[in-house]
Amino acid sequence: MEICAHQWNACSLITGAQPSAIDLPLLAALREAWTDALLTVRVDMSNRLAIYPENAANGKGSQIETVNVLHSTSPSNSPSPQHLSEGSCWPPSMHQEFIVNISAQWYAIMESRHMDMFLIPTALLTSVTMLVNPVLSFCILCFPSLRQETRFLLLTNVLFADMLFLTINLAIVSCNSMGLHLPSSLCEFMMVSMVMTYSTSVLTVTLMVVDTYVAVRWPLRYKEILPPSRARKIILSLWGVAAVCPVSLLVMFEMVIGKDQQSRPVCLVLIALHSLEQKMKVGVHLFFIIAVSLCTALILYCYIHLYIITKTSGIWRSRYSRARMTLLAHTLLLMMYFVPALVFAVELALLKRETIDDVGVWINLVNMCVLMLLPRCCTPYLYVLRYREIYKTVQRVLWKARHQRETRAV
Repeated sequence: MEICAHQWNACSLITGAQPSAIDLPLLAALREAWTDALLTVRVDMSNRLAIYPENAANGKGSQIETVNVLHSTSPSNSPSPQHLSEGSCWPPSMHQEFIVNISAQWYAIMESRHMDMFLIPTALLTSVTMLVNPVLSFCILCFPSLRQETRFLLLTNVLFADMLFLTINLAIVSCNSMGLHLPSSLCEFMMVSMVMTYSTSVLTVTLMVVDTYVAVRWPLRYKEILPPSRARKIILSLWGVAAVCPVSLLVMFEMVIGKDQQSRPVCLVLIALHSLEQKMKVGVHLFFIIAVSLCTALILYCYIHLYIITKTSGIWRSRYSRARMTLLAHTLLLMMYFVPALVFAVELALLKRETIDDVGVWINLVNMCVLMLLPRCCTPYLYVLRYREIYKTVQRVLWKARHQRETRAV
């Protein structure tokens, strides 16, 4: 307590303000200076005992224990990213304290810059998407003519995964904006579900390109290669593959860092993976870059071969042909699906710096509240306009519902 009082007095003398008015960066700098001073004293005393071993016999070795106690019990010596990256000697409680502290700093930046306004575009884009996705899914699943086609089953899986992702993302953004301290188990469940649904959407979109390639490359054997029954099994396998990554990371997180029982004001996958990287010294962001690169390479391979196969058919001659416009629309949609994953990997790499700045928080919020939602907002409207079968089915369903309302009114 005496040490804490001296620290607060030093802060007051330097800043000329009360402790409640001290800026967080200044407190972080003072904390780092205090920790480095204690470590210097500890090393110096260790060297003296090594040179004069008789001091240890005279009881002076207890000074080292005193320094160790001060270093481990001082409230200002919470672990920083720099110290965590220097070694793995910190106990699990210190790692959990590090996660809580970095979450508190993150929320303080959001609150000071009024970043809770990002909840508005999140709610708006989510609402626009939720108005159309259930209608499209209902039309595809309730009409046998659409339900028996593999491409429409894959589209339904994308729409369903997007709806789950949007719901979880809206809940996380809302809780982070209000600073609600979520239980650790609920936060972990939401993070795992968010990563799983996002991965399912990306894998399904990639498989849709492969499905188009197979249909054009082997048109006579397409029904034999990808029948609806096999497509359903592939869809279930996609959910299993998408769940492997977040579940394995969660298991690694609890085994390496320990069961986190502390609630925190911000629930973010970014902070959890950052703490795991600091402990294991493994670039988790490389996994996302490699996964996105593999999917992109597969899509480019399919599109290049599709162009080679169909270039003699004359569908590419007109500048505004349907095939050219469809390819352009799908390319933009795929880019919007993959870019947020790359931005997330860049965020994870940038978070290795010692301090959290406003730029990192801005990038994360723009990615979560805008970039990740744009492709999911555009997907239903794009496929309604490009697929005639879906457009006619939706028109028929809406006309029937309107006709029934008019009949009841009469």
